Amino acid sequence: MVKTSLHWQIIIYATIILGAAVFILPFIYMILTTFISSSYSLPRPAEVLSVVPNLDNYIAVWTKEKFSRYFMNSLLVAGVALVFGLFLGALTAYSFVRFEFPGKEFLFRTFLFTMMIPLVLAIVPQFTVINSLGLVNTYLGLWLIYVGGGVVGSTFFLRGFFQSIPKSLEESVLIDGGGNWRIFWNIYLPLSRPALGTLAIFSFAGTWDEYFVALAIIKDEALRTLPIALMMFQGKYASNWGWIFAASIIVILPVMIIYIIFQKKFVQGGINEGSVKG
Repeated sequence: MVKTSLHWQIIIYATIILGAAVFILPFIYMILTTFISSSYSLPRPAEVLSVVPNLDNYIAVWTKEKFSRYFMNSLLVAGVALVFGLFLGALTAYSFVRFEFPGKEFLFRTFLFTMMIPLVLAIVPQFTVINSLGLVNTYLGLWLIYVGGGVVGSTFFLRGFFQSIPKSLEESVLIDGGGNWRIFWNIYLPLSRPALGTLAIFSFAGTWDEYFVALAIIKDEALRTLPIALMMFQGKYASNWGWIFAASIIVILPVMIIYIIFQKKFVQGGINEGSVKG
């Protein structure tokens, strides 16, 4: 029985390692290829393994192709959309949990329905609205779409989390004469850090990598975001794999950093354990 159990453990671990290798090895190959200069064809494994690490391709992409400007554009767009999307989503979720008003459930179900509409189908009406407001080719128009879409998802996610927070925690604030704002700011937001951290990862990644809406709204080259610049770059240097992979690494690096920063904030069970004394 012990040997059988050991054999199964070996099979399970071997399968996990094999699965991890399938996903990790192409990424390692991609990184090593960025160290090869003038790679106009995909290098062979022997070339990749013998490469000497350097930043020549990264410097070329960052300086010569204006990736530094596009990087800062995307950082501004994604950062503002992240902050306002999370904050307004938290406020909306709090209102659905704490207040009673006519049509509350209908409105929430409408929120859920909008999440089922594919992004591609919504581009035309979104562009029509933004164009009627005179906000085409502006970050404000882009933020309205990103924040509006982010509020829906954040509300859906945080509503369930807020419902798990005990009402008894609000008594101390009410006794001190505090109102709804203090309850929201001093109780709901601090206890929701794991949920907010999780949302921050997905919200930033979704906005940072978004291509279709940004392409429809932004027309000026100087205002382009990084995904648009990357697609243009790939069309211009389709055969220079060192540059293409270096540009791709630059694009995904901020998402990886955000994940590392907020990974400990992932929602965990028992977040409210010990917050109320019996």
